[in-house]
Amino acid sequence: MRYVLDTNIIIAYLRKHPIAQFIDETYAVLSAQNDTFVSVVTVGELRSPGLQNNWGAQRLTLLGDYLNRFLVTDINVETVIQRYAIIDAYSQGRLISNPLIGSSRNMSKNDLWIAATASAVGATLLTMDRDFDHLHGQYVNVAYTNLKDH
Repeated sequence: MRYVLDTNIIIAYLRKHPIAQFIDETYAVLSAQNDTFVSVVTVGELRSPGLQNNWGAQRLTLLGDYLNRFLVTDINVETVIQRYAIIDAYSQGRLISNPLIGSSRNMSKNDLWIAATASAVGATLLTMDRDFDHLHGQYVNVAYTNLKDH
C-alpha cells in the first residue's frame, strides 16, 4: 500500500499518542512492505513550531530523524501541480467537468498541497482532519482516524 501522512498524524507519532499505535496496527505505515510519504509541505508545517517555540537542537534532530523514515515528496512536480488546481477548483464547486455536490469547501492551501500529493502518487491520505472528506472517492482515498477514540 501507499500512504501519505497528514501533518496531524506525524504530530501524533512525535507525541507518542496512542493513536500512533493504532495507525501502526491498522495501516503498518512503518512497514517496509508499504510506501509511506510525507509532503514537503508537512515538513515545513512541522519545522515552523520548532522555530516559533525555540526547540533545542536535540528536539529538532529528533524531528529530522523521524521524518527520515518517510519518503518526502516535492510539490514542484507537474502532476502534483495539476492535481492541486483540479482539487482546488473542485472544492470551490467550480470544476465544470466534475461539479461538487453541495456547498463549496474552503481548504487551507497546505491541505490542498497534501491532498494533491496523495492524489498524484496514488496513495491513501491518512488524517485526523475532516477537511478532506469531500475528496474521498473523487481524487484521493482518505482514511480518517478520530483522535477522541484513542
